[in-house]
Amino acid sequence: MAIDVVMPRLGWTMEEGTLVDWLKSPGDAVAAGDLLFTVESDKALNEIESMDTGTLHIPSNAPTTGDVVPVGAVIGYLLADGEQGPAEVPPPPAVTGASGAAASSATATATATATATATAEAAASTSSPTPGKSVPISPRARKLAKELGVHWESLSGSGSTGRITEDDIRTAAQNAAAAGPAPQSDGGQLASTESITGERTPMSPLRRAIAERLSLSHRDGAPVTLTAELDATDLVELRERTKPRPAFNDYLIRYVATALDRHPALNTSLSGADVVQREGIHIGFAVDTDKGLLVPVIRDADGKSVEQIARESSALSGRALRGELTGDKMTGGTFTITNLGAAGIDAFTPIVNPPQGAILGVGRIAQRPAVHDGQIVVRWLCVVSLTFDHRIVDGGPAARFLATLRQMVEAPASS
Repeated sequence: MAIDVVMPRLGWTMEEGTLVDWLKSPGDAVAAGDLLFTVESDKALNEIESMDTGTLHIPSNAPTTGDVVPVGAVIGYLLADGEQGPAEVPPPPAVTGASGAAASSATATATATATATATAEAAASTSSPTPGKSVPISPRARKLAKELGVHWESLSGSGSTGRITEDDIRTAAQNAAAAGPAPQSDGGQLASTESITGERTPMSPLRRAIAERLSLSHRDGAPVTLTAELDATDLVELRERTKPRPAFNDYLIRYVATALDRHPALNTSLSGADVVQREGIHIGFAVDTDKGLLVPVIRDADGKSVEQIARESSALSGRALRGELTGDKMTGGTFTITNLGAAGIDAFTPIVNPPQGAILGVGRIAQRPAVHDGQIVVRWLCVVSLTFDHRIVDGGPAARFLATLRQMVEAPASS
């Protein structure tokens, strides 16, 4: 009997993935453990192993490379010797989200994740009904409706048993945007009824992931930003003398890791009502790619030299730019650095990357007039901005963290 090859669930919030490439060709023999295909989910590229053995069969109507495929949709089959494969794959499941996704035969962990998520969502949607409303809605759809300002009570759900899904919410939001805002009374004045026109492009999974994370940070956090100007003249001279020459960001990753070791309050996260002191110092650094912002992580950065960090960051940046960065290289970060100096930006306000508690924004290092040893001279100066969640960190520890960072940047030979 033909074994289904389906789009796996690779995370709690994954509803669809992009089929990037088949690593086997139709007619190839596939053994359990072989890499079968590549999937892009949210920000990560994942190589999927087969859990079964057989000959790969891909019907003509199956999704092709580049297609966005719902979780649980059949994309091919594994056949026994001499077996005739189905002529077509079935339509993708109508249900979106965890409750409607079939468990993947391509990965055992996907099965456990899909089952656990479906159980949790089903329990939440049935245990917390909205008063006077019998139409069920998933918790994630309810949250998305609140973010987009959609009144879901009047919608008809497309999910199983009429449940309202995230796709229903997005569709309602798009329809409302296309129709334009409704007139509203405001002190005798009517709100604008101008509709938004122009070419529409659906958000990519990566763009949606970025939007949801940043919305979460802005909505749930209590961000405060401290800004400091650093004299990087000695650091510029040190870098000029170093061969091979690290990037300025490599020095900053090392110095930030040391500062976090001395000021661990900035290396924390909020979990429920608990402040969690993170184990290890793992520094994420933002990389601007054609597909969006990716944040690979340098693990245990406090135990690595600048040269080691330079080699690792260069390799990770290259993989990010080529679209080869896997999920395990972007998880577990405890603090993030985002550097817009190369774009000519002097200063900006970064947004905390949840569940982390703080992020450092770095502007360009530029020659400016400064007072040094009582004289007005030209120095290499840099503005850094530390945004932190004031729910878990006070201004004092944050200011002391920046003071330590300034000391190391301005006297790098002793750092």
